[in-house]
Amino acid sequence: MTLADDILHQLAVHPGTAANLAGRDPSWKGGEQFEDMATDELKAFARERLQQFVDDLCDAQELLYASDTNSLLLIFQALDAAGKDGTIKHIMSGVNPQGCQVYSFKQPSAEEIDHDFLWRASRALPERGRIGIFNRSYYEDVLVVKVHPEFLAKQKLPAGTVIDQRFWDSRYEDINAFERHLDRSGTKVLKFFLHVSKDEQRRRFLSRVEHPNKYWKFSPTDLAERAHWDEYMVAFEEALTRTSTEQAPWYVIPADHKHVMRTMVAGVVVRVIQSLKLSYPTVGPEKLEAVEKARAELLAEGG
Repeated sequence: MTLADDILHQLAVHPGTAANLAGRDPSWKGGEQFEDMATDELKAFARERLQQFVDDLCDAQELLYASDTNSLLLIFQALDAAGKDGTIKHIMSGVNPQGCQVYSFKQPSAEEIDHDFLWRASRALPERGRIGIFNRSYYEDVLVVKVHPEFLAKQKLPAGTVIDQRFWDSRYEDINAFERHLDRSGTKVLKFFLHVSKDEQRRRFLSRVEHPNKYWKFSPTDLAERAHWDEYMVAFEEALTRTSTEQAPWYVIPADHKHVMRTMVAGVVVRVIQSLKLSYPTVGPEKLEAVEKARAELLAEGG
């Protein structure tokens, strides 16, 4: 097993096993060989690897776009200040904007509430040949909504709906069925939980309130949600355990070191696209004849 294989294996939530968030170190750097690196040395190494992955992703995305048979859906979930926005920005920095679309899920609109909880996600799915990114997703309905069950009162559920464990079991089943459908239809689903520690989240929140140019990042709800930290950890543990499947796996990415986190995410994405074994479209005899004719004419122009 190569180093990359070993890291990938450790990041994955293997189907049928517990996510074990409590046993995963948010500051893990990828193995013993990286633990003794000085901070600057590790950052330089991670940035170099990230750039390689970004270049590889650029090539892979072009192939995905040209083949026009598959699509890729990247789902990012995390607690506040884990680094979703920065990770998306960095790993997609070399991708052609025409082949990529990002969708952020906020509080549901009135129209969205009039549909089932998966409807708004269905409308935002990537077309064939494209990479779609969900910054938060339909998983909010088994995470935030589970921590705040009062939100269910706004979802216009059928009369007599009982909010018990069977209710949440049904939602996990619906998500798994939805993702199996996507996989069979050619959309590969990759899910990332950016696993930040409570201490590191505190440091990042402090940075937001101590630097005027970061005030805009702070919201009073940040601290209100932080007060529910333990409840969120329970909700994430169950959601990841119940919905990590062979078709749509979860990867728990240690998020305390941003440069390491971004590199790991980019590496997983590149590896998965390459595993699709896509190829450029072949052309028929008629198109090939037109290509050869065009080549001859262009060469003749040059004397």
